[in-house]
Amino acid sequence: MAELTKELSQVAPQTPETQTQETQNPQNPKAGTPTVIVDDLHIVYKVYGSASDAEKGNAASALMRILRRQGRPQMKEVHAVKGVSFVAHHGDAIGIIGRNGSGKSTLLRAIAGLLPPHKGAVYTNGQPSLLGVNAALMKELTGERNIILGCYAMGMSPSEVREKYDEIVDFSGIGDFVQFPMSTYSSGMGARLRFAISSAKTHDVLLIDEALATGDREFKKKSQQRIKQMRDSAGTVFLVAHNLDVIEETCNRVIWLHKGKIRMEGDPQEVLEAYNKA
Repeated sequence: MAELTKELSQVAPQTPETQTQETQNPQNPKAGTPTVIVDDLHIVYKVYGSASDAEKGNAASALMRILRRQGRPQMKEVHAVKGVSFVAHHGDAIGIIGRNGSGKSTLLRAIAGLLPPHKGAVYTNGQPSLLGVNAALMKELTGERNIILGCYAMGMSPSEVREKYDEIVDFSGIGDFVQFPMSTYSSGMGARLRFAISSAKTHDVLLIDEALATGDREFKKKSQQRIKQMRDSAGTVFLVAHNLDVIEETCNRVIWLHKGKIRMEGDPQEVLEAYNKA
């Protein structure tokens, strides 16, 4: 709780002058308002170990364990996120970087409400949307049907879906494949369509995990522009990407996770420079 108090103390108090400035900006009236508070968050996974062939989960080894009166493979705990605390605000685009296994995707899933905290808490002002979760895409259906269902899953009305349909298809770049089942799509086409659907609606908090790693340079550029538009509309965006250029060009803050802990947080250029030197 002490770390959270320190974070909140850094939020500048609103003077009459700053309140007037925010009120006079109709495009971003909520700028600076806290949207996500992560308070001493710990996430622990429970997994089964497989140190030997006898412990692997197949029928033959299970039978041998029964005959030998052995139990199931030993349960192990993985402490993926360890005491993470920070505050995100309307208008923030926060990049989350770190080596594989540092807890980046786990943190996003916890903010989205998909993983319960082992300790600590996550508070959100609005509904977090993890890219690809709210868009209920099914491989046996065409891209067209998935666009419609995905938009409905995000709470859009039929008129809003009709209004956004052509824009989603154009943005995704799948062209005539929109009439084919998603089972015929490449992984990149599927990722682009998910991003196009998810970003068709303004979200309070949008969580993007490696969605910009697919696609050509033109798509990446369009995606970055879309994220900036979301920021301008007072949304909050979290972006996990191994492409540090995308993080630097898109985000105004960066959180560097190392072994489940925040190693550094702040200005993108400073954090990325330190990360590259590590």
